[in-house]
Amino acid sequence: MKIRIATRKSKLALTQTRWVAARIRDAAPEVEVEEVHVVTRGDVILDKPLAAIGGKGLFISEVEAIVSRGEADLAVHSLKDVPGDTPLAEGMAIVCVPKREDPRDVLLSATGASLADLGRGARVGTTSLRRMAQLRKSRPDLEFATLRGNVETRLGRLDEGRYDAIVLAAAGLKRLGLLEGRGYSVLDPETCLPAVGQGTLAIEARMDDERVRALLAPLEHAETRLRTEAERAMLIALQGSCQVPIAGHARISDDGMRLWLEGMVASIDGEQVLTATSESFLKSRDVDARRAEAAALGEEVAKNLIDKGARELMRQAEATMARQQQSN
Repeated sequence: MKIRIATRKSKLALTQTRWVAARIRDAAPEVEVEEVHVVTRGDVILDKPLAAIGGKGLFISEVEAIVSRGEADLAVHSLKDVPGDTPLAEGMAIVCVPKREDPRDVLLSATGASLADLGRGARVGTTSLRRMAQLRKSRPDLEFATLRGNVETRLGRLDEGRYDAIVLAAAGLKRLGLLEGRGYSVLDPETCLPAVGQGTLAIEARMDDERVRALLAPLEHAETRLRTEAERAMLIALQGSCQVPIAGHARISDDGMRLWLEGMVASIDGEQVLTATSESFLKSRDVDARRAEAAALGEEVAKNLIDKGARELMRQAEATMARQQQSN
């Protein structure tokens, strides 16, 4: 039996894909796995912020299309790259969510300085509006500059001295084994709330492909699914895109019965930051019903943010991004 996995060609994408392939073979040693490499527009255009060229969905849509056309059987995405303002292609679904890696962000520098310890006016590299908005709130004196490229490229630019510090997701660095020997400081959610789904892999396949769904079933992680279900439901209810600084982070109790979610929408300059937090006691033992309860929590947090003025902040952010695109 052969399974074809569509993937981007970056080292991180291939590492994630090969991790999934290894787990599939652990459960079904007879399966042969073939990689179908895809070069997306987001991989080619590296001199502009993602938000200015269509957002993180650029990394998803072209890979998704390969699976949708039947040229591959599944795709491995970073869940944080899956947009909340556009649905998946018809007949497609995120059929498996494996156990989550560390969802937090990491500040890397030559000295391992914390955010508070960075010198006044330090140049910080990031491509994320979410990170910039939140870090500006804590350190409005810092200079934020666009940083694109794969993880290795970004670290290389830090090493070359182009930036005093850069911000990356802890999950990617850990999966690639790139934190060892580096100076870094973990940004706790109280300082920088993570992106929706950050640290989580999303395995997408055709909904009617029972063979693939059965092979992936052992990889599904119930706790991660509930946490990210709440986060994604919030994002979708907000109709959030990467042109708006949005964050969402869910936690679950040790007994798996109580779920908390904090959401955030900010202005691009970080001067206005709206937050909302809520919790839910998961009453059902049924898997689908628990997912529905988690989604309801996400929708509740989104409503609370909207009631606080999130829609207006989002409109302002989108207008700002549109003006920047026109000027470029």
